[in-house]
Amino acid sequence: MFESRAKSHDMSRSGRLASVVQDVRQAARSVWASPRISAAAVLTLAIGIGATTAIFTLVQQVVLQSLPVPRPEQLWRVGDTVRCCHATGYAQRDWSLFSWEAYTRFRADTHDFEDLAAFQIGNAELSVRDPEGPITARNGEYVSGNFFRTFGISAWRGRLLTDADDSQGAPLVAVMSFHTWQRQYASASSVVGGTFDINGRPFTVIGVAPPDFVGAKIAASAMPDFWLPLTTEPLMNGATSRLENPGAAWLDLIGRVRPGTNPDALEAQLRVELREWLATHVADMTPDERAARDDQTLFVTPGSAGVPLMRKDYEDALRLLLFAATCVLLLAGANFANLMLVRGLRDRPRTALRAALGAEPSRLIRQALVECIILGVAGAMAGVVVAYAATKLTLHLAFLGRSTWVPVTASPSLPVLLFALVVALATGILFGLVPAWTTSRADPIEVRRGASRTTAGHRQRSHDVLVVAQAALALVVVSAAAMLGLSRHHLMHQRFGFDPTDRYLISINTMLSHYEPAQLGGVVRDLENRLRAVPGVRMASAALYAPMNGLDWSHDVTIDRASSATLGTDVRSHWTRVTPGFFATLGDPIVRGRSITDADNANGRRVAVVNETFAKRFFAGENPIGRRFGPAPGANANTYEIVGVAADMRYFPSDVDAVSPMYFVPEAQGARFDDATLESREVWSHYPYAIVIWAPGHPPDVAARVTGVLADFDVPMYSIRSYADVISASFGRERFVAGVTGLFAAVGLVLAGLGLYGVTAYRVGQRTGEIGVRMALGASRISVVRLVLGGASRQVGIGLGLGIPAAIAVGHVISSQLVGVRPWDAAVLTAATLVLLLAAVTAAAVPAYRASRVDPLQALKTE
Repeated sequence: MFESRAKSHDMSRSGRLASVVQDVRQAARSVWASPRISAAAVLTLAIGIGATTAIFTLVQQVVLQSLPVPRPEQLWRVGDTVRCCHATGYAQRDWSLFSWEAYTRFRADTHDFEDLAAFQIGNAELSVRDPEGPITARNGEYVSGNFFRTFGISAWRGRLLTDADDSQGAPLVAVMSFHTWQRQYASASSVVGGTFDINGRPFTVIGVAPPDFVGAKIAASAMPDFWLPLTTEPLMNGATSRLENPGAAWLDLIGRVRPGTNPDALEAQLRVELREWLATHVADMTPDERAARDDQTLFVTPGSAGVPLMRKDYEDALRLLLFAATCVLLLAGANFANLMLVRGLRDRPRTALRAALGAEPSRLIRQALVECIILGVAGAMAGVVVAYAATKLTLHLAFLGRSTWVPVTASPSLPVLLFALVVALATGILFGLVPAWTTSRADPIEVRRGASRTTAGHRQRSHDVLVVAQAALALVVVSAAAMLGLSRHHLMHQRFGFDPTDRYLISINTMLSHYEPAQLGGVVRDLENRLRAVPGVRMASAALYAPMNGLDWSHDVTIDRASSATLGTDVRSHWTRVTPGFFATLGDPIVRGRSITDADNANGRRVAVVNETFAKRFFAGENPIGRRFGPAPGANANTYEIVGVAADMRYFPSDVDAVSPMYFVPEAQGARFDDATLESREVWSHYPYAIVIWAPGHPPDVAARVTGVLADFDVPMYSIRSYADVISASFGRERFVAGVTGLFAAVGLVLAGLGLYGVTAYRVGQRTGEIGVRMALGASRISVVRLVLGGASRQVGIGLGLGIPAAIAVGHVISSQLVGVRPWDAAVLTAATLVLLLAAVTAAAVPAYRASRVDPLQALKTE
C-alpha cells in the first residue's frame, strides 16, 4: 500500500513537471510566432528595467554597499555625524571628530575594541615626484599604524602600515592605492620599494592596497592616492600641524569590536572616557565650552560602510531618481500589459478552441503567465545592456567636470543582476496577470459568433485603465522634471553679486610649491604681475579661496565694544585672505569705505573689508567703518579695523536664501594668536588656493599661457575654468538630478505616447466595420478623426485629472530640493499638462488619419 502511494506521488510529480515543461515550450513557440509584438514587449521592458537598474546600480554602490573587508559587521564608528573637514575647540553637539590625543586615550582605555583606527577626515594635498617623472599633485590621507589591520586586509603588493611605522623617528613610508598604482604608474613592480619625493621629503612606498579597498571614506572627490602614518603630519605641515593640538578635532575613528560586544555598553564606556578626557582640558576651554562640558556626548554607529561622505551628498537625490525610474518602469509595464492584451485578443479564436477541447482556465492562465515571464527575462537581459549605458550617462551627469577619480563604476554587480532578474519576474507576473486572466475567459460561442472583431466592455476597460494610469504617471514625472529643471535654472541665473562674465578661476596649491612663508608674499605679487602681462588678461588677484571655489573657512567673531545682547547667539562668520584688486577683478563694488590696497602691508595697521551682511548682522544701523573685531574669544576683539564694506557676493552654493556674513583680510598682513588652532589657521591662510583673472572676450589661448606662467613659478595648478563652468560645477548635484529626471521624463513621454498609439490603433482596427458603416451613411472624414481623437482624449483627460494632484503631492515631497519653484506652481503644471496633451494628440493622430481613410465598401465586405 505504501509503495503504491509513493509510486502514485512520483507519477503525479513527474506529470506536473512535464506539464510545466510543456507550458514553457508552448509559450516559447507563441512568443516566437509573434515577433513584432514580442520585440516591442522586450524593448519596452528593457527601457523600464534598464532605467530602474541603472539607478539601483548607483544606490547599491553609494548607499547600500559595505566596505570590501572581512566581517564588516564587527566595525563600529565612534560618532554618528558625517563631516567633511575638522572641528576646533572642546565642544561638539555630538562628538564625531577627535584630536590625536583623544584618540590615543580611547585606544588605550577601550578594551572592547580589538583595534581602534584613526584617519584624517579631510585630505592631505601632496606634491609627488616619482624617481623618473615630474612633480604631480596627489591626494593623501594620514592614518594610524593599525589602520589596515583594523579592516583586516592584506597588501596587493609589498606590505601595509604597522604600528612601528607610525612612531616618532620611524623611516618615512607610504602605501599607494591600487587605482593610483594601476592608472598612474601602469602597475609597475618598481613602485614598491621605490623612493618618492612627497612634499619635499623622501618616502618609501612599501606596498599597494588591494584593488577593492579605496579607504575608509567613500567620497565623490579627493579619494586618497597615498596613505601616510599619522606621526608624519607635523613633519609635512610644520607650523600648521594639528597632531599635537588637543583642541584640533580632525580624525575619524573606526574600530573592530570583540565578539559579543554590546554596542550600548561600548557607547556608555566611551561617553565616560570622553568626559574624563574633557576634564583634563578645563583650563583650555572657553567659558561657553565649560558651560557645555557636562552636556557633551557621543554615539557609536555601525561602521560597515565606513564614513559615507558620498551617501550624505547623494542619498536624497538617488531616492528621488529611484522613484522617477520606478514611474518609468510602471509606464513600461502598462505598455507591456497593453501589448499582451492585444495579442491575447488576437489569439482568442485559438484560445477558445483549446477551452472547447477541455483546457482548464488555470492552465490557460499559467501558460499566458509563462509567456509574460519569458518576455520579462528577455527584457531583463536587454535591460542590463540599457542599464550599463544609462549608468555611464548618469555618472557623466553626476560627476561632470570633476578632475579626480570617483569610486563608482557602471559595471553591473551580482546584486544588480539579481535586482534586474527580480524586477523582470515581478513585472512579467504583475503586468501579465490581467492579460492572462482576460485570455483565459475566451468563450467559444462568442468567438464563433464573431465577437473577436469587437472589443468587449471589460477588455476595453482594461485598456482604458492602463492608458489613464500611463497619463497620470507621465504627468508626475514630467512635472517633477520641469520643477527640478526650473529650480536649477534659478540657481544658475541668480544674482551672485559679482560678474562671472569673462572671469576665470585658477585652482592652485602654493603650499606644495616649496616656497618659504617669508618668500611667498613676493612670489604671489610677481605671479600676479606675470599673469596681468598675458595678452588678453586685464586683471589678476589671488585669494585663500574665491567664490564657489569649494572651500569654506569660518569661525566665531568678537566685536570691540559690543555686548552679547547686541550680537546675539549667532556670531559665526566666514573669512578669506585676498590681494589688492580682488574686488575689482571680480566686479564686486565697494559700497562704503575703501578696498584693500598695496598700502595694507605688514607695516600698516591690520585692516579688513566686510560684506554687507556682516555689517548688518553685527553693526545694525551703525557705520561699521573704523570699528574693530577679531576671531573669538574676546581678547582678539581689536585684531582688525574695518576700512570698507563690499557688496554681498554669493560665495557658497548654500547661499541661496541669504548671503552669509564674511570678511576679507589682506594677504600681506598677519596676526599672532595665543590659541593654537587660530595660530595654525593664520599661518595656513597665507598659502593662496585661488587666482581670479579677468580676460574680456575669452582669449582663445589664455589657459595655455596661464599654465606656462605657473610652471615657471613651480606652483602646482589643478585647473583653470571659466566662472560659468565653476558655477555649473557648484550645482553639480542639482544638474545631475534635473538632467536624469528630464531624461526619464522624455522616456516616460515616449512610452505613454506609444501606449496610447497602440491602444488607439488597435481599437481602430477592431472598429473598422463600424467606421465603414458610419462613412457609408454619410459620416465625413473629419467626424471620424474627431471620433477617434475624442476617445483618446477622454482617457488622457482622466489620467491628467488624476495626475495633477499626484504631481502636487510629489512636489511637496521634493520641495527641499526646489529653489524659486512652488510644488503647486501653476505655470509648471500647465506646461507639463500641455506637453502631455500634445504628445497624446500626436500619438492618436496617425490611427485617426488611418481611420479616416477607410474604404466603406471594403470595410462592409470584411464585416
